[in-house]
Amino acid sequence: MTDQPALPVLGAPAVSESTPLRMEDLTPRRIVLELDKYIIGQSAAKRAVAIALRNRWRRQQIQGDLREEVMPNNILMIGPTGVGKTEIARRLAQLAGAPFLKVEASKFTEVGYVGRDVESMVRELVDLSVNMVRKEQRQKVEPQARTQAEERLLTLLLPRKPRAQRSEEETPEADSNEQYQRTREKLREQLRTGHLEDRMVDLETRQVTTPVVEVFTPQGMEELGLNVQEMLGGLLPKKQKRRRVSVAEARRIVEQEEAEKLIDKDDVLAEALARVQQSGIIFVDEIDKIAGSPAPQGPDVSREGVQRDILPIVEGTSVTTKHGMVKTDHVLFIGAGAFHASKPSDLIPELQGRFPIRVELDALGAEDFVRILTEPKNALVKQYAALLATEGVELEFAPEALEALAELAETANEQTENIGARRLHTVMSTLLEELMFDLPDVVPEGGRLLVTSELVQKRLADIVGDQDLSRFIL
Repeated sequence: MTDQPALPVLGAPAVSESTPLRMEDLTPRRIVLELDKYIIGQSAAKRAVAIALRNRWRRQQIQGDLREEVMPNNILMIGPTGVGKTEIARRLAQLAGAPFLKVEASKFTEVGYVGRDVESMVRELVDLSVNMVRKEQRQKVEPQARTQAEERLLTLLLPRKPRAQRSEEETPEADSNEQYQRTREKLREQLRTGHLEDRMVDLETRQVTTPVVEVFTPQGMEELGLNVQEMLGGLLPKKQKRRRVSVAEARRIVEQEEAEKLIDKDDVLAEALARVQQSGIIFVDEIDKIAGSPAPQGPDVSREGVQRDILPIVEGTSVTTKHGMVKTDHVLFIGAGAFHASKPSDLIPELQGRFPIRVELDALGAEDFVRILTEPKNALVKQYAALLATEGVELEFAPEALEALAELAETANEQTENIGARRLHTVMSTLLEELMFDLPDVVPEGGRLLVTSELVQKRLADIVGDQDLSRFIL
């Protein structure tokens, strides 16, 4: 399977690296171009997820009742480990600003047995969405929270003396107020310039002492324990605790408290639930591990039973969470698996029908590894160069060295287990292990290290050649 060359984006507005893309700008071609910055190859999978994401925006533009009838086309990715399945889904969620959760299907068991309940994936997605929206709201109110925190810090640094404690000899109240304001403004200037960061102040913080409550939570009732703790926390009185902290620490605490006061919790919850229901993405990895024929004897808790439990979640149902009811009708599900020992047709027919889009990802070879090492924005070569730059060392790879690294990684995958691009991490760390250990005590001459093909062969060739040794090291 060959990759199609990326076509130019016709009529798309120019977007800088720092400018977030709006949903209306995320055309399928633009989505693929953005994914190309982090993932090498796999054009078929990129096109499939790009269309799925765009269809979400298209559905929102439909007027009337028909909007609710347009269901997402869930995707099943088929391919060996380490070829980019998870990364494609994760980057897609980042592009859309959507809540994203990755779960392993093999961690679930049928209701009634020890193991995770399948509905917990929806609860976790809701929690992630709430945290995401709360963080966004906190950033919006940050300037106002910073201003209010500054006023509180000035009051801590210069508390006003109560009128009852003033002596008759002290200045009149008008002069006292004027002097207080002048002193306060001087402290404000020092506070903004950072001259008071180490000064200690007494800060009162609110604390709730919640007794430890052990609650038996049978399968499917994970939320019960959390709800009991939250309920008790709301009923118990909040205690004031006085702490002596530096101004720098007090600023952090006070800004958080002021931001929480400015955030409307009801709006956060409503927005978080809407995001889950309209744009949430759940990536179900290792779905091939629950495919296969039922067990010949006894209950099957790891295959068909789990599939039947997952089925209503994927089909669309209402799940009870501690934040309220959540409908999964329009959540996008992306399943993934290597399918070495099983086939997609081994899934129960009902579940197969809920993953109508199937894409096969290509296995990676030496040429792909060279591109993965250098081209993505988060390429391994760039990561290690940045790490060594902190020690004053300039790291550079000769083109022949990259080719040798890629060939050795491909050989290691062929001889042992094929773990795809993840093999590059072990190969690279083994190659640079000695240097990473010696720094900063021993710095290469001139502060520059050029990795040549000879150095790669010297450090790695013997390990790769010895299959028994490579199984342990690579």
